[in-house]
Amino acid sequence: MNKKLIILILSVIVIIAVIITGRYVFYQGYLRMNYPSFDEYPIHGIDISHHQIHIDWDNLDKEAVQFVFIKATEGGTHKDSLFSCNREQAKRHNIPVSAYHFFTFCKSGKEQALNFIESVPNDSTDLPPSIDLEFGGNCKKENQVDNIIQEITEYINITERHYNKRVILYSTNEFYEKYLIGQFPDNPIWIRDILAKPHLPNNREWTFWQFANRGILKGIKTYVDLNVFNGSRSDFEKFKNANLNI
Repeated sequence: MNKKLIILILSVIVIIAVIITGRYVFYQGYLRMNYPSFDEYPIHGIDISHHQIHIDWDNLDKEAVQFVFIKATEGGTHKDSLFSCNREQAKRHNIPVSAYHFFTFCKSGKEQALNFIESVPNDSTDLPPSIDLEFGGNCKKENQVDNIIQEITEYINITERHYNKRVILYSTNEFYEKYLIGQFPDNPIWIRDILAKPHLPNNREWTFWQFANRGILKGIKTYVDLNVFNGSRSDFEKFKNANLNI
């Protein structure tokens, strides 16, 4: 066999092996695109739902889990089966909690806000409530309400009046670019970007960054989303304790 052909075949085999290995370690959570340092972002945290099953809170790395976003509700009626348990355990370990609602596009903002309020205690020691805005896992287009921004606005207004805190807006880049540019300028942004450090349009500041979706932490049997807060420890304390004085 021609020597050049042998080298070419071996090169192709090596490239394929590297790609397969790279995909494996990435999807197994051993390799990430982002590794934000504790020097730049001293406040790290996670977001969880029933998908993380039962967490061993006593064995969590307290540096990696300085706050937690916990799913409480979805749509007009769904309630996360482990919300109360997760919230109770987080508070027992003095981990600040933000309860979040997965917003669906086929229910009114009012109906969804009432579902959230019914499920989440009004506890001023917690972080502000959050709303998850993304296309993934959402309603079919033919079932969507006519004006999504109007419904989101109604949800935010009702929720903020009840908890007296600004609602945190979680968003993917795709949803942000389609719906949120120039919208809700006073609300903190929690942005998802697992590929690179986020840069929002119009130089808007983000408050939380979900930098990985397949994190591995002691005490959690499944993959878990990893996040950082954009600021110092004193900034975090101010953010945690800020009220609207409505």
